[in-house]
Order: sequence, then C-alpha cells, then structure tokens
Amino acid sequence: MSTKTVMFVKNLTKIYQPSLFNRLFGKEKPFVAVDGISFELKEGEILGLLGPNGSGKTTTIHMLLGVLSKSSGDINYFGKDFSRLRSEIMAKVAFASTYVRFPGNMTVAENLDVYGRLYGLTGHDRAERVKHCLQAFGMWEYRNRYASALSAGQMTRSVIAKAFLARPRVVLLDEPTASLDPEIAAVVRNFVLEQQREHGVSMLFTSHNMAEVEEVCDRLLVMKRGVIIANNTPQKLAESISTAHVELMVSSGAKALSDYLTEKKYAVEWQEHFVKFSVQEQQIARVLSDIAQRGIEYSQISIDKPTLEDYFLHVARGRGNA
Repeated sequence: MSTKTVMFVKNLTKIYQPSLFNRLFGKEKPFVAVDGISFELKEGEILGLLGPNGSGKTTTIHMLLGVLSKSSGDINYFGKDFSRLRSEIMAKVAFASTYVRFPGNMTVAENLDVYGRLYGLTGHDRAERVKHCLQAFGMWEYRNRYASALSAGQMTRSVIAKAFLARPRVVLLDEPTASLDPEIAAVVRNFVLEQQREHGVSMLFTSHNMAEVEEVCDRLLVMKRGVIIANNTPQKLAESISTAHVELMVSSGAKALSDYLTEKKYAVEWQEHFVKFSVQEQQIARVLSDIAQRGIEYSQISIDKPTLEDYFLHVARGRGNA
C-alpha cells in the first residue's frame, strides 16, 4: 500500500436545520448528523467505515459523493478541492450500494453502456469493460434482462460491476454484500481484494458483517453519534475488548454450574451438554477454579479471544467509545 493520500477530509460537518416555524417557536433544535470528522484514505487502501445505525456513515458518504451539501469542512481528492472540481474528480471516483437500483426499463447491458459513455469510455473499450465486469460477478448471462426483472442480489451485482467499469481510482462501497448469498458475497470480496492488489484501487467500505470487514479492510474508522471514536486496524480494535468466550462440555454438575453462572450474571447459552458464557479474560482462571471447587466436571473446553464483532457490539450498546 502506498503512503500517497487520495482522499483527505478535514472537519467535515453536516447540520440539519429545523424549519423556520420550529426555529421561531423553539420546537426543534438543529441536528448535527456529522460533527467535524477528519480522516484520510491512502492509495491502495481499503478503509472500513463502521458504526451503529444513525452514526452518520451514510451522510458522510453522500457528502463525499457531492449529492449532499456539507455544512462546513473540506473534502479533497487527489490533492484537489472537491467543492470546486467535483466533475473532474468524479471521473475517477465510483460508488456502489445495495440500496441503489438501475432504471427498470433498460437491460443490464444498456445500463452499463450508458454509464460507460458518461465516464468517457469509447467503442470497443466500453464493450470489453462491460463484458469483463459483468463476467466477474456472474452477470454476463443476464446482460439482456431488463433491470426490473432482476432479483435483489442480481441488481446488487450489476451495480457493483458498474462501479468498477471505468477503472476508478477510488470506490465508495456502501454495504455491497448485504443482499447477497454467502457464495456470491465471497466473489465480491475476492474481486474487491483483486482490484486493490492488482490495480491499487482505494476503497471506502461499509458493512455490518464483521467477519467480512476483518477480511477486506486494512484499517477501520468507527463512527458514533456523528464523530469518529476509533481509527485503527481490525485486530487492534478487537484486542481493545477484554471479553473472552468460554465453551465447556459439562460431564456432571450442570445444575450447579447454571446456578453459579446465574449468580455471577454471565451471558450464558446452553445447548444440551455444552455451555457457552462470556467473561473478562483476566477472570478466566478464577472462574475455572470456582467451577472445580464446586465439583463440576467438564471434558472439553475452548476459549475464544474477543472479536471485532464483540468490539462493535460494545460500541453499539453504548458501553464505551473505544
């Protein structure tokens, strides 16, 4: 990954003002959706943007695309001011989202052909890029199908194909696999990583699938209530949570173990002879000692370290900022 910066955001803010009536009568206050965030995206980097619903992710992406005006702050792509040179910059920037749809009265190939023309692709090159991108996502056989007849997954794959059509330098991907089955989602992840590895494409990537985020993203920004509360690698963020997960196969003493875990107020899940519970890492030795002292016997044990999902739930439930 290069150290060259392809996107730089400084003090980006979006404030939604109440109506004049509500301002006059004090019935509603301004709502700060994005509150002075700053970050950068490096060349060839996949930067994850995470956060609970309502954290400001979508608002941020819409400002980065210029479809939503910012209240204040600066956005720069490739060292150029986005507010002054949006048309020039957007020729090298693309976007795809599970929530975007093509016009239904055009075929898949026709939709991509129009986008190719808008991006300046000509003749043979445009046709080759349409074929290449549709084949990459298993959509070539559906090229002559009207967009209105596509399933949600087929539409998403077509939209992602469109995003990479004109060989962009930066791609913003908003939950690109949310409507896809696991097999196709894996194809999308592999394609994304291939574009990074072979073409140095930089990407901003949002997802609620933490395993996917860990696989794809080099670094993560975590938003909460409009601000960035963390900026680190997936591994470092997971390590910031001290909760571990213990699983035991109980041979005898299940009732005593259940009473003990209930008394300690641990989150517990029973499945026949197996019990899973969460505990602070530094308390594991004491818990196992307590279990032994109560005459509880188990034949198997597994201890899993905290995951990125643990971190995300920790933030989403309001238990901390990091």
